[in-house]
Amino acid sequence: MAGVTVRPGERRISPVFLGIAAVSAAAGWAAWTGFAERPGLAVFLFVTAAWVVSLCLHEYAHARAALHAGDLTVGARGYLTLNPVKYTHALLSVVLPVLFVVMGGIGLPGGAVYIERSRIRGRLRHSLISAAGPLTNVLFALVCTAPFWLGAVDGVPRGFRQALAFLALLQVTAAILNLLPVPGLDGYGVVEPWVSRAVRRRAEPLAPFGLLIVFALLWLPSLNGAFFDAVHTVLRGLGVGEPDTHCGFELYRFWQTDDLCAVSR
Repeated sequence: MAGVTVRPGERRISPVFLGIAAVSAAAGWAAWTGFAERPGLAVFLFVTAAWVVSLCLHEYAHARAALHAGDLTVGARGYLTLNPVKYTHALLSVVLPVLFVVMGGIGLPGGAVYIERSRIRGRLRHSLISAAGPLTNVLFALVCTAPFWLGAVDGVPRGFRQALAFLALLQVTAAILNLLPVPGLDGYGVVEPWVSRAVRRRAEPLAPFGLLIVFALLWLPSLNGAFFDAVHTVLRGLGVGEPDTHCGFELYRFWQTDDLCAVSR
């Protein structure tokens, strides 16, 4: 795109992101080899760090799409460095999503990057910017489930396989939930450019609470059951069964015990 002026330092990958990725890699190796004295702790560190990596990639995708659509300010704000510290709402972007995972095994990405929408022309571009994040979760889910749908799980250690299954579940839940047309979530950002101004005005006050509203609704047993039925239908299509995702969650919560899911060293 002509006229793009982003300094090299604004594109350099942050040491913070590299450190998180390194933790994920080291913990994944420990879970694969059985090196860790407590396999559940290795799974916890692997999944948590990998989940934060996926959050960074999710927000990077938004920023990158915005850059190419005309918002050059994303570079100066540090959004192209994959550094979660640079996000607009660090609490909503990293801390709350990790808490959601710990409490309920649900992947809910939070709002993070600020896009100057006034710099962007064309409704389709606005929609693509919003869709870029959830599509990153879809890609991440495909990577996590590759051993399953490629029929290569026989050579994958059980604990690591279950950790991958749970991580894939988080990505699928994140993609589905974030694509809901609820104000404050990316799904609404996809359709917002195509609705009337009157609808946008009514929806605007709900945007700061959209994420919390969705999370609260998921505590309703009927909605929770229907949602996870849909999630497991998608995962089964990718070759991932409920026993693996269940045991992955049990291993992740290593402070609890589940003899059926225990991984021997």
